[in-house]
Amino acid sequence: MPNRPLIEDFGKRIRTLRTERSLSQEKLAELTGFHRTYIGMIERGERNISLSNIGVFAATFELSVSELFDFNTKRGER
Repeated sequence: MPNRPLIEDFGKRIRTLRTERSLSQEKLAELTGFHRTYIGMIERGERNISLSNIGVFAATFELSVSELFDFNTKRGER
């Protein structure tokens, strides 16, 4: 899969943001409107998601898209 490292880093970022907010995959699925298995696939780097779905995650986590892609942000920082 092209851009595998980016897809995996994005999935790790989603997992980190979810766990920092004490959200289960089920709760994040409810908040985003995505299926729980889709959330899991994203977190494991198995899905290359669309830009519109990235926007949904950014809005759900109350971040800009660029903040969502800041893979170097330390825990607790914003």
